[in-house]
Amino acid sequence: MHVQRRRSPRASSRCRVRRPWWNASSSSVTSRHGEVAPVFTVPPPVHRNCGGADSDHALKSGIMNVLDYSDRTEGSPSETCEANDSFVESLSSVCSEHVVKTPLYTQIAHETCTECATVQNVLLPMPSWFASPLRNSSKTTSRSHVRSWSLHKNLWALTLMSVALLGLTIPLASANTPPRFVLDGQTEIVIRLTEGDATPVGTKITTLRGSDLDGDALTFGVQGVEGRNLLRIEPNGATEANVYLKEPLDREIKDEYTLVLTLTDNKLGEGQFITQSMLLLVEDINDNAPIFRPHPSSVAVDENSPPQILATLYATDQDEGPFGQVIYRLDGDSPADTEKFTVSTDDGKGILRLVGDLDYERKSLYQLKVLAVDRAISGRVNTGTANILVRVQDVEDQPPQFIQAPPVTRIPEDIPVNSGVLEVKAVDGDRGVNNRITYSILDGDRGLFDLDRDSGVLYVKKPLDRESPLSNNGAFIIKIQAEEDSTVVDPPPKMTTEVTVLLEDVNDETPLFKASHYVAEIAEGSQFNSPVNLIGDAIPEVYDHDQGNNGTFRMFLEGDGGMFDITPPEGVNFASFLIRVKNPAILDYEKVKVVNFTVVARETVAENPKSSSALVTVHVRDTNDNFPVFSEDQYEVSIPEDASVGATLTWIQARDPDSGTFGTEGIRYTDLRGSLASKLNLNPTLGIITLKESGALDRESVPEHYLTVEARDDLGRGNRNTVVVKVLVEDVNDHPPVFLQKYYEARILENNFAFPEPFFITARDDDLNGTNNHEVRYTIVSGDPKENFTINNLSGELKPSRPLDFEAIDQEGDIRFFNLTVKAYDLGERPLHSEVPVLVYVADVNDHPPQFDRHLYRKAIPEDTPPGTSVTQVFAWDHDGSAINKRVVFRIQHGAQDKFVMEADTGVISVAQGAVLDPDRTEPRATTYILEVIALDGGIGTAQLQSRTVVNITILDVNNKPPAFIDPGTVKVSENEIVGHYVHRVEAVDLDAHPRLRYSIDAESSEARNELGAIVKPSEYNYAEAFEISEVEGVIRTVSPLDREKVEVIRLALVCEDIEAATGKQTSTATLTVIVEDINDNDPQFRKSFYRRSVAENAKKGTTIVTVVADDVDKNRTITYSLQGPPQVLSLVNLDQETGEIVVADRVDREQFSWLNFTVKAADSGIPARFNQVAVLVQVIDENDNNPVFVNPPSNLTIREDAPPGTSVATVHAVDPDFDEYGRITYLLDRKSSDGKFKINPDTGEITVASPLNREELSTFNLLIEAWDNYQYGHATGESRNVFMQLGVTVADINDEAPVFEEREGCTMITEFHEARETITVVRATDGDDPNSPNGRIRFTIEGGNEKGLFDIRIIDQTAAQIFAAKPLVGQYGNYSLAIQAQDRGFPPNSVLSEISICVSDFNDHAPIFVSPSANLTIRVPENATVGSLVIQVRATDEDIGINGAVRYRILKDALGNWQTFKIDEITGAILLQKPLDRERQKIYEIRVEAYDQGVPAPLSSDLDLTIYVRNVNDFEPQFVRDQVTVNFTEHKAPGSERAKLIDTIDLDDVDEDKTAHVCYFIVGGDEFSSFRLDRMSHELMTNKELDREAEDHYILIVKATEDCLATPEPVSFFDSRDDTLLKVNVFVNDINDNAPKFTREVFTGGITTESDFGLEVMKITAIDPDIGENGRMRYYMDGKVQETLSENLDNIRRSPFLVDPVTGIVKLNFDPLKGMKGYFDFKVYVNDTSGQSDRARVFIYLLREDQRVRFILRQSPDEVREQVEYFRDYLGNVTGAIVNVDDFRVHENHDGTVDKTKTDLYLHLVNRDDNSVLEVKEVLAMIDKNVEYLDHLFKRAELVTAGVAEDNLLFLWLVGVIVFLTLLLVLTVALCLSQRARYSRQLKAATATAFGECTHDNGLNRSTTVPNTNIHSVEGSNPIWMSGFDNDWYKDEDSLRYQQFLQQSEGNESIDDNAVDTSLSPRVDRDMPYITSANVSNPLSRESSTVGSNAQLTNHEQRNISDTYRANLYQTFHKIANPLVDKKLETTEL
Repeated sequence: MHVQRRRSPRASSRCRVRRPWWNASSSSVTSRHGEVAPVFTVPPPVHRNCGGADSDHALKSGIMNVLDYSDRTEGSPSETCEANDSFVESLSSVCSEHVVKTPLYTQIAHETCTECATVQNVLLPMPSWFASPLRNSSKTTSRSHVRSWSLHKNLWALTLMSVALLGLTIPLASANTPPRFVLDGQTEIVIRLTEGDATPVGTKITTLRGSDLDGDALTFGVQGVEGRNLLRIEPNGATEANVYLKEPLDREIKDEYTLVLTLTDNKLGEGQFITQSMLLLVEDINDNAPIFRPHPSSVAVDENSPPQILATLYATDQDEGPFGQVIYRLDGDSPADTEKFTVSTDDGKGILRLVGDLDYERKSLYQLKVLAVDRAISGRVNTGTANILVRVQDVEDQPPQFIQAPPVTRIPEDIPVNSGVLEVKAVDGDRGVNNRITYSILDGDRGLFDLDRDSGVLYVKKPLDRESPLSNNGAFIIKIQAEEDSTVVDPPPKMTTEVTVLLEDVNDETPLFKASHYVAEIAEGSQFNSPVNLIGDAIPEVYDHDQGNNGTFRMFLEGDGGMFDITPPEGVNFASFLIRVKNPAILDYEKVKVVNFTVVARETVAENPKSSSALVTVHVRDTNDNFPVFSEDQYEVSIPEDASVGATLTWIQARDPDSGTFGTEGIRYTDLRGSLASKLNLNPTLGIITLKESGALDRESVPEHYLTVEARDDLGRGNRNTVVVKVLVEDVNDHPPVFLQKYYEARILENNFAFPEPFFITARDDDLNGTNNHEVRYTIVSGDPKENFTINNLSGELKPSRPLDFEAIDQEGDIRFFNLTVKAYDLGERPLHSEVPVLVYVADVNDHPPQFDRHLYRKAIPEDTPPGTSVTQVFAWDHDGSAINKRVVFRIQHGAQDKFVMEADTGVISVAQGAVLDPDRTEPRATTYILEVIALDGGIGTAQLQSRTVVNITILDVNNKPPAFIDPGTVKVSENEIVGHYVHRVEAVDLDAHPRLRYSIDAESSEARNELGAIVKPSEYNYAEAFEISEVEGVIRTVSPLDREKVEVIRLALVCEDIEAATGKQTSTATLTVIVEDINDNDPQFRKSFYRRSVAENAKKGTTIVTVVADDVDKNRTITYSLQGPPQVLSLVNLDQETGEIVVADRVDREQFSWLNFTVKAADSGIPARFNQVAVLVQVIDENDNNPVFVNPPSNLTIREDAPPGTSVATVHAVDPDFDEYGRITYLLDRKSSDGKFKINPDTGEITVASPLNREELSTFNLLIEAWDNYQYGHATGESRNVFMQLGVTVADINDEAPVFEEREGCTMITEFHEARETITVVRATDGDDPNSPNGRIRFTIEGGNEKGLFDIRIIDQTAAQIFAAKPLVGQYGNYSLAIQAQDRGFPPNSVLSEISICVSDFNDHAPIFVSPSANLTIRVPENATVGSLVIQVRATDEDIGINGAVRYRILKDALGNWQTFKIDEITGAILLQKPLDRERQKIYEIRVEAYDQGVPAPLSSDLDLTIYVRNVNDFEPQFVRDQVTVNFTEHKAPGSERAKLIDTIDLDDVDEDKTAHVCYFIVGGDEFSSFRLDRMSHELMTNKELDREAEDHYILIVKATEDCLATPEPVSFFDSRDDTLLKVNVFVNDINDNAPKFTREVFTGGITTESDFGLEVMKITAIDPDIGENGRMRYYMDGKVQETLSENLDNIRRSPFLVDPVTGIVKLNFDPLKGMKGYFDFKVYVNDTSGQSDRARVFIYLLREDQRVRFILRQSPDEVREQVEYFRDYLGNVTGAIVNVDDFRVHENHDGTVDKTKTDLYLHLVNRDDNSVLEVKEVLAMIDKNVEYLDHLFKRAELVTAGVAEDNLLFLWLVGVIVFLTLLLVLTVALCLSQRARYSRQLKAATATAFGECTHDNGLNRSTTVPNTNIHSVEGSNPIWMSGFDNDWYKDEDSLRYQQFLQQSEGNESIDDNAVDTSLSPRVDRDMPYITSANVSNPLSRESSTVGSNAQLTNHEQRNISDTYRANLYQTFHKIANPLVDKKLETTEL
């Protein structure tokens, strides 16, 4: 049930608007008398009083509006309604709470109208004399309607005024407010109910609600008998009532009820109600079944009728929609019925068609059921049934049928002629017809039989003989035809059948041999059962054509003497016989050469057996039965290794006792095997072995060889024997000495007497050890003309003969060399030698100091020389030969006084950064600087040499002082002053002697602000050009008048320049403030040029319309406002003179004034006053009082089903005469009626498709459309008006439903002999589209799977088709998947594919065929073959499939019983040995193998004959003459591309006479991964896959030699040297350069400190190359430039900061780090090998301070730490996320100076990965603390003791102590400074002694233990000074606080470091005082520290010692402060 508030479809044709009286106005009403009159509705109450002036005014206004509107209206009733509404509004505003009860002002409830909608309201009916023309006007559209209305409108207006005046006189107390229906903003109640049981009687269908302002009880009702019979209304409270259903609903009786509900408060008067329409729609359910109309109950059809329409049925369904649409289906007695008939739905009718072939003989009656089914999508589906009987009428279409035909008849072959044999009978096949039958023979009688035409008796025509060729082997298949005598069918029907006649045999044939004489031969010594070989064309066969016992015969021999036997002994019809040896003992060629005997065949019948015989002659053949025998068991010979071609090794001789060629005469030497065989010649007749090629023998490679010689008799074809020949190779001097290396290299320093290590050059000689051929001597043959070297001729040791001078060598470069050639020779008779290059590198030694080009340099520079300017350059050179030693760097020793710095590489002296050279700014004044400069060469440490020079620099004075302004102050100027007005005079002074000052105004720097303080831009007002200044005097005057309103304060920027400045531009600036005073010179300005506002009609008094505002830029800003304009307009508004606010003063009427236009004047308070005016435009806004009206609404529409969303369906248009939003129409569409398929544009009214349509779901729509005005703003508040309309939409079908196949399973089975054109199967499909259109009709085609054209398809009806065989299927067996396409006939068509499986079964018509072997074969098997071993595997194939092609095997039984020795696997065909073999008992076995299939009804088979030869077993295995050999393969060669032939074996076995014995090699061990393959026959070893030397460089294979080539030997786990059948093969893999070098890391990181030495080995980059030798030799290089990132003070580095050693990969420091340098270095390195393969990596080297290192103390030795330092580094880096670099690790020293070898100090620094900054120690320790749980495993593994800063920072003093002793410090400082200056005049030495050891935080005092020779530790702005070395023993212990060792000083030492600490102040410290670490002693200079250590843990004695130490360190610090170098922040270093 659905409740909707909408218009009824029926009511829409009668009414346009239906509104409650309080919400809208209506235009007509029906009175009791049925008169239709225009009406006016009373709007909602507005005022709470009645009468008075307001009432008169309102009434007057309403009447005037009506009259005015009537004058302007052309006569339209609806337009007059608008004037009426205005009048009624005026009337209701006078008295809104009372109803005027007059005869003309009554309350009438009505239902219909003609012009306006039905309403429920308070009405003013028009008299009938006025309504009559109005009624007539509704029936015509002519101009008379307009004129008729115009005549009466003025009269009607006067009537209205009268009624209004009369109503005002009625007492107000009797008024009653009528009730109203509460409809939630709707105008009609629409309810949807479902018929039947879904909505039973008594169902509550809705609840009615009403409202009454008087609070009266309301009564609801329904008008009309129909409504009262249908509904029951029960009150539910005072204002509600429930509506119940009284009688059942049936949509088929009535589908829609239009009812009128009534409402009254019982005070409206008798029969007066408020009415409300209700539309009740009854929705359908599927409650009616289809009903067939009358139809024929039976149909007669001939059996040969083609497909046709049999009947047309029609069924109807009273339901609507899919429930009332009918489709037809067919239901038969059996599934076969539905293949003969179909029913289709066409235009609502059921068409019964015949689609199959009928056969009266099979079925003559068909009981069909036609079902009519409705198209309900869900729920109940109703069906109607129509029964039709189809009668099949017989026609003459069947051939005769045989009822008697004996299939087989047996008769004796001697039956008499004309004897009857059999009888056949046939009848007419048509049951309704009985024609005469005649008989005849068609085929198969061979002229021997005849048939009676009428009786069908078959009799003998001629004599019969079963053995005759005409008798077809005694079987006759006779084809007999039966033919009807028909007068209807031409040709007459015929039928054939076959009968078989078999002739029974009689004994009338004799066994006969196919030859009368057989000749054969056999070898002597043939074994038992050996067959003789027949010679000639005689065929050993016997035949007897009789059958059964008559054709059975026995065979035997006569006259052979028991020597032979015949097989088989018996035969049936036919036998092929063999003659075999029965007694081999008497078969001897020497005794019997020819044997003659007879073979007899005799029948086995008892009576009168017949027989025949044949003569047999057998010749005995001699055989070769002796072997050759050698004269010696083994031959041994010797031959020199340099023997020439043709040299004889030995002469082999053999003998054979046989005669002829079988004996010695026929011996030939046929084979020579062994490692040397390929290089020798063997004379096959004489047996002489000679050398075939030179160089074949090499004693050094193989000292002895083993050969195997084979001899065979019978000219090399007979028996064989072998003998071993041992060849000993004698040594000759054929190998020169070979050096162990291809070349030698050595290095030596100049001036040295020997190499750093003894240098030996070694060669070896492969000739025989212990002979002169093996002895080697050495000599230098070239490269040493000056005899600088000598070599020991025995040992090969090379030495320099005297010290070498690097500079004397005539070469260039850092490394100079001697390229020597050393010869090694042996002492043989013909000495051989070889040479090797020897490269001796001589390294330079720094033995030449640098030399300056002069002793004194002079230079003068100006005092304003900027920092960084080059002053002069010094030059020096060095005579050393190497680049590093002759490299000269420069340094200022002293005299620079922080004013100058020097570039170390170039010698350029520059002005230091921050240096001031102006003598006036230096104290004391200095005009000359004398610098001492030293030059240092590249020597390291003490080897470094130096020289000195002096540079004199003079400072020249310049004029460079700018002028200065005297403060100009502030001045005032009035605006609009005259041009040239004096403003101010400014002054400036210049300290230079002769300045020339010029003044100017800087406009860009000047600034001005307005009255509000905002900055005034020059583009807005160019205030700077309003002034000018005198250049010389500085007087400022005005150039143009000033405007205070634009600018009030001006700050002029003044510039004074000294034009005589010598260096650049010298200026000074000042600011003059100018204040501009105001005068009244501006009119007030309104903020807008005009004001436009709106005001609602009838707005309340005091309502603000607009506020006008005027501004005055002058300071006289008091503004007064006044109004100007028409008095009638000004009377409606009021103006506030001070604020400018304009408000409503009186009632505003839009009809009187649509605009209120006037002027506002604004005047300021100046004298005289200035004023301005502005226009104000006020629009009066209308109210909403008209309903929308549809214009030319469309009727029913049709749209295609495939219309896409957005498709336009129609456009509805409604109009509303109101303005703006009140006249703007908004369109809405009821979603229920559209089912979400359509939507409407709310602005244009265009109806479009919202979602895809589906006609199959819903084909029609009844759209409910609403038009609303003021919808956006008034709908929610009830201030909108609306109208309804209905639109019917029908969905037209399109072809959007694809056919759907009927589900089917499995495969349709047929045989390959299925008849052509015969149906195979039926396919069916359905289509959801309209079956009455082509869209729902289907056709079927075969689209795939029918490439051979075997199948075709024919259409049965529009939903089914038959698949049939298009041609014979013989041989086409298999499974076919046909792609059947079902395509509808729509456009474009839809189609779907379905696979139909048809299985064509095979017929067994092919016999198996042997393919392996394909022909008869002889197989050789060793006699010791074990039972169960494989003899051979046969294989046969069958072209059939399935069981017809399933091949099985069996061995057929033979007469000799050979089949019993073997067995065959019936599935695989493998023939296995079943019994042991004995070659002496039987050597040959002949068996016949049969292959047969499993076909039905009869299997087919084929035979294969196999001869199995038993081979003799060898007594000796083949033997290798060596235990192992070596083979080389190259890696990554293609498998099989390299081959190595293995050595041969020797074999002493005798072999069979019929076949040469083969030795096969197998790999039995060492090849687990099948990397190698060995050809078992050719003995060639090759790779089976690519080898990789880096994965495996050596393989050890075990090879076994055997003569059993069929069976694979068992694997061998180890090599047994005692087993001569095994050979150990060492396979070495040769390397190629297939691997590129690979860096061990992608990124290498390291660090250096600012105290690192030049040449320091920073790190070692390493790479690995898996290749070896030259392929693995790598070189390292730097790739590109070194990048300096985040760097400071690195600008002076002119060359690469680092060098990479190409051989070792060591990265060395190539510059001197200085204090203050920061950043990190980034560069790339690459490594390559000899073939150019390379890899790249990056190197980051960080510049850090000493205090940035972290020390880890590990409880492990340095060696242990070295092994796992990379693991420690990587693990720590992964956890912390930082780059970890290892700086150093060394043995741990305890606090007392002792060494603890069980601990190691590991020094690290960490780098932030994000910004590459070095992390401070505290950050690192914090990271470790944060991740301690992840580092626990690492610390436990590394046995971490503690971690902390690299050094103990104990150098800082207590801040509190310094403050306490401040006075003492000052006194001591002055005294020590004077003392030091007077006492020490020589050069300074390193002064690094500090108070608490080394301090890494103080750049001025911190020193490392290793000091470079340069000023790398100087900081920016410092004066580098070179210091000599000294020893500071007490300072060596960085951690200890004990000072006893350094107290021992020499009194004569003048070094400053010996006086840096006053030893008298150093206290004695107890040796037992505990060491105080940084953990318990705070930094004395730290602000966070206020105490030393932990006082709670120190004893008084310890505290006293610390206090004494503190005093001693304090005095030492005083000495440092007194040093003037320290005072000037000079950097010094210690050596």
